[in-house]
Amino acid sequence: SSPLTCICTLMEDEFNATYITLNGYVEVHKYSYVYFCIMFSAYTLIITSNSIIICLIWIHKNLHEPMYIFIAALLLNSVLYSTAFYPKLFIDVLSEKQIISYSACLFQYFIMYSLGGAEFLLLAAMSYDRYVSICKPLQYPTIMTKTNVSIFLFLAWFSAACHFAGLTILNAKTKLCNFSFKGVACNNVMYELHCVRSSVITFYGVVALVDLVIFPLIFIVFTYIRIFIITYRSGREVRRKAAETCLPHLIVLISFSCLAVYDNVIARVESSFPKTARLIMTLQIVLYHPLFNPLIYGLKMKEIYKHLKRLFCPARNI
Repeated sequence: SSPLTCICTLMEDEFNATYITLNGYVEVHKYSYVYFCIMFSAYTLIITSNSIIICLIWIHKNLHEPMYIFIAALLLNSVLYSTAFYPKLFIDVLSEKQIISYSACLFQYFIMYSLGGAEFLLLAAMSYDRYVSICKPLQYPTIMTKTNVSIFLFLAWFSAACHFAGLTILNAKTKLCNFSFKGVACNNVMYELHCVRSSVITFYGVVALVDLVIFPLIFIVFTYIRIFIITYRSGREVRRKAAETCLPHLIVLISFSCLAVYDNVIARVESSFPKTARLIMTLQIVLYHPLFNPLIYGLKMKEIYKHLKRLFCPARNI
């Protein structure tokens, strides 16, 4: 072969070693700018809605309680998660070919799964807060101190980051034989790029799944069983207050658990999942869930709703 052909081949190999193609649901045509505007509006709405409630919790002293601090942490998680996803999606909409460097793909993978794991740990911390508040009200001030809340928040983010830092390093050292996969983000489907399924990565992934999803879910179920037993034996007023604070938490937990089941089971076994169903689940990750948290906590949490009402309807509060 000619020297020019050899050079071209080497350049193509180098490109493949650095970049991968995302064969997702983003298609470029004459309406690309319209889609860009729609997605940018959705991203702006996600950032605004979550940030408003975070600011309300930050500003108002009556919201400086562990329950609301954990809610603010969950909403901050949604902001960071969306920020890790949307900028690349904006570029893909306006590009003829959706590509991403493998290093950037690994970084996106690390951020998304670290925040996802942290969300389960934050939900577990919230369930413990509700358990202590309802089942051990006299001990609540001594257990849920500011120091302990700070420790819970630190451990949630730090432990999740440590788990997926190891997985990200292992993925970075694994040889790639494929440079294209179906999806709009670097999630578990990224394992399709590897030449051989690594038993070490699989084991490490199972450990992360158990530590960050299974154990927190078991803990949450245990705490809520205890809460239901105590409230069932108590009066109507106690049951009402418990439902008011626990129901939003359970709704968010169920919603996020559905996403975890889809990502860790369907994507990992490479099931022939219908394209429409994949699109719906992708939209839930990038749109429904980040908007779901501020909607649920903003409308269902009485104190937060009061401050939102004063902010947007000041005339009615005069």
